[in-house]
Amino acid sequence: MDSIIISGGSKLTGKVKISAAKNSVLPIIAASLLCPFECKLEDIPFLDDVYVICDVLNSVGANISLNKKSNRISIKADNITSIEPPYELVRKMRASFLVIGPLLSRFGRCRISLPGGCNIGTRPIDLHLKGFCALGADVRLGHGYVEAYCNKLKGAKIYLDFPSVGATENIMMAAVLAQGETIIENAAEEPEVVDLSNFLNSMGANIIGAGTDTIRIIGVKELKGTTHQVIPDRIEAGTYMVAAAITQGSVVVENVILEHIRPVIAKLQEAGVTVIEEQNKVKVVANGVPKAVDIKTMPYPGFPTDMQAQFMALMSIAKGTSIITETVFENRFMHVTELKRMGANIKIDGRSAVVEGTAKLTGAQVKATDLRAGAALVLAGLVAEGKTEICEVHHLDRGYVNIVEKMQSLGANIQRIQKE
Repeated sequence: MDSIIISGGSKLTGKVKISAAKNSVLPIIAASLLCPFECKLEDIPFLDDVYVICDVLNSVGANISLNKKSNRISIKADNITSIEPPYELVRKMRASFLVIGPLLSRFGRCRISLPGGCNIGTRPIDLHLKGFCALGADVRLGHGYVEAYCNKLKGAKIYLDFPSVGATENIMMAAVLAQGETIIENAAEEPEVVDLSNFLNSMGANIIGAGTDTIRIIGVKELKGTTHQVIPDRIEAGTYMVAAAITQGSVVVENVILEHIRPVIAKLQEAGVTVIEEQNKVKVVANGVPKAVDIKTMPYPGFPTDMQAQFMALMSIAKGTSIITETVFENRFMHVTELKRMGANIKIDGRSAVVEGTAKLTGAQVKATDLRAGAALVLAGLVAEGKTEICEVHHLDRGYVNIVEKMQSLGANIQRIQKE
């Protein structure tokens, strides 16, 4: 298993270009199953999760061509031979479950195992299934599998009890070929939902309202191939912005959509960090130790749960005491134990963590328990005294393109080593 070794103390300076959004490209790749014509995707981040979802599509008969030099993927789903992706692939990643909407909509049936992914909470699929049932599917759950059947999906009004991103995307994909109009109320408003909607509309779908809490979909008879460029990753952008702040550095973060990172900008500014906005980029300058700020994760446009761990690392060395409240996932404080090994002063009280800033963190051997926890440990290691060794870094490979190389380009003393 590989490890990441960091010698802390270097101020990060320079420029870093943000890759395309993992949480956007995965549902878009799944949506390519909706038509038999070629779909070309540009600016692809070649992450472990992207390879997994491509393997899932390959397993059901889709033809996928990867071009790493140009960061492009070409998908043609004209010869689908199976409606049941294999368990060993689906268990690797929760986003694999997003193929059920397209397969059900286009072929009238799908059988898929319950999804895997980071162990950050239960993340039930009941909202997905509720939506499919409302559209007229016969859904059966048992023995670790979901089976869904229909003659033809029909439009319906669907209210989501929680604005789940995955459920919104899955129902949206199922509804584009359904008969009549579908209305999703209390829909997720995340930029990744908008990106998927833009992709589907470019294929010939009729979707209105993505990015608001009410999405209207008029079913169409068929979709066509298209070319689409994926949006930048707002979580990767936020991570490098915090990296500049925690090391008291000066970093220009390029290829960002400013509107998508407003909560991160606001909280950094509240902490006393200078954030200069320019077209498609931000410059983050930190002169001195940041001030403690309170964080409460919320669905978009609130503060993203995927940035909670990184901000906790920042608050660990801030002046004062901050309270970080996690409202989205109930098991997303697993990084606390690892940060405490590095000297952080954190106490958990239910869904809140009380973080008392300390003068310094110290290097230690820690493990990445999930994707964003791994990012938080990298950030902590950048500022810790001595060496930090992070193991189980395969989690980072799921969501960050070349994180070691990008951090090195900014002046970090960081390397990845292979262990027997």
